Amino acid sequence: MKEISELKLPQDLKYSKEHEWAQQSGGNVRVGITDFAQDQLGDIVFVELPEVGSSFGQQDECATIESVKAVSEVYIPVSGEIVAINGSLEQSPELVNQDPYGQGWLMDIKPSNTQELEGLLDKEAYLQLLQGEQ
Repeated sequence: MKEISELKLPQDLKYSKEHEWAQQSGGNVRVGITDFAQDQLGDIVFVELPEVGSSFGQQDECATIESVKAVSEVYIPVSGEIVAINGSLEQSPELVNQDPYGQGWLMDIKPSNTQELEGLLDKEAYLQLLQGEQ
């Protein structure tokens, strides 16, 4: 497992306490799990994503990620409607391990309340959260 200093945590993302990341792009928000989360899970073998068109409230369980170690829930960091999912993960779930902020993204959301993004953590606050968990 990686040390906190080895984790990739892009400055331009927002982070949830449940280890998801969110990036606003135009009117949508792209979501995935953090480098810390994928590292803790180990080798990811299956990703179950929500249906396009489904709607969720902030912090609702919206997806599951199965690794060789465990099955873990993904919680949506902002309320909204799923407008796209990363279909590549169906055949290649390991992309989440290889590139959690790029090819391993999970879904795009059309947010119903963009103010919720302001309540998420910035990189420094997320690092403090991680240091508190160790």
